[in-house]
Amino acid sequence: MQVIIQPSVIRGSIQAPASKSSMQRACAAALLTGGETIIRNPGHSNDDQAALGVIKGLGARVELIDNDALKIISHGVNPLSESLDCGESGLGIRMFTPIMALSDKRILITGRGSLLNRPMDFFDAVLPKLGVQIHSNNGRLPVSIQGPLQPADIDIDGSLSSQFLTGLLMAFASAASVPVTIRVNNLKSRPYIDLTLKVMQEFAMQVPENDQYESFHFSGNRPIAAAKRRYSVEGDWSGAAFLLVSGAVAGEIFVQGLDLNSTQADRAVLSALEYAGAIMTLQEDQIRVAEPAGNGLRAFEFDATDCPDLFPPLVALAAYCKGQTRIRGVHRLTHKESNRAQTLMEEFGKMGTGILLQDDLMVIQGASPVRGAAVHSRHDHRIAMACAVAAIRAEGKTSIDEAQAIDKSYPDFFDDLKTAGASVQVQYSTLNVQ
Repeated sequence: MQVIIQPSVIRGSIQAPASKSSMQRACAAALLTGGETIIRNPGHSNDDQAALGVIKGLGARVELIDNDALKIISHGVNPLSESLDCGESGLGIRMFTPIMALSDKRILITGRGSLLNRPMDFFDAVLPKLGVQIHSNNGRLPVSIQGPLQPADIDIDGSLSSQFLTGLLMAFASAASVPVTIRVNNLKSRPYIDLTLKVMQEFAMQVPENDQYESFHFSGNRPIAAAKRRYSVEGDWSGAAFLLVSGAVAGEIFVQGLDLNSTQADRAVLSALEYAGAIMTLQEDQIRVAEPAGNGLRAFEFDATDCPDLFPPLVALAAYCKGQTRIRGVHRLTHKESNRAQTLMEEFGKMGTGILLQDDLMVIQGASPVRGAAVHSRHDHRIAMACAVAAIRAEGKTSIDEAQAIDKSYPDFFDDLKTAGASVQVQYSTLNVQ
């Protein structure tokens, strides 16, 4: 799929997409706690569909009860299949692998796309210490596991991704019947662990005592979960960040459905927009962001170590800021759908925005004319969206190849941009027509 974007002005109101971080955690919690769960505002991205596929494969029944709700009925982890596909979801495979290991059945875990190249050495090192047999492809997929996982005191490295810890927290909450502790070194993306703990609490799971994110202690007293429960998926700050930035660089936008008190790490986009001088009005039911009058946007400094998914929208923002914007946390970008630091430098370079990488620092030279260009998503949903936002006020037409990458997290993104006033034309290859 190719998307053509012409220079235009944003003026519109958009409902934030459902958070796949919230949705996937809710799927895992519904599976583990058993009984009946009604999930409101469920996501429908590829990653969300992969999570639903996994819990179905682990024995849950999923029913669509109306356009805005799912019913999940579970009796715990009871695998129906010897092979489970996590799609291209990094959170999915890292969270669900320890959960799958609660079963004593051998399970082959597979994935697609960039997930095939993401390192899974963490499981090779950790799961055997918990009684799980594991065989991987030299630290890559496919991975074969056989449990049952037996919670025990353990030390883990939290520097690569907090998603590994999320999976262990979920599995331990379900299986720990005696006191055990997970000790963590150098944990990154702490806000995502806050989200995990919040979901666990809402599902009445065994929630560990958190000691400064350095240890998580389970008492071994598993609460009895309610037979029926309801959960509403939050609006997604990660996807909404692109909408908010579009308002800052290309007019004005109102975004509804975001929780200002959310534990999602990407809520920090509000700080970056403030630093850049965007006009913002924060209300409980909506957020307004508009481009400033007068001298326009200004360069800013920002630490994205705990929210690396903000790099792409912030690069689009920085492209329109006068001066050099400096964003820290580049080391968190290597193992994404693409090597995002390199990809951002190359694709935004085509649009006339200079980016330098200096160890853990990205320096973006903004306010030079952003030029329309032929760019490529590199099969990375956030690269496609970042280029699209930058293209709205660029000089000339921009074409984005393989733009269907957005389906991974925000399938309605281009439709929402059009609703907000952007000139967006979607072209499908005749080779894909059945």
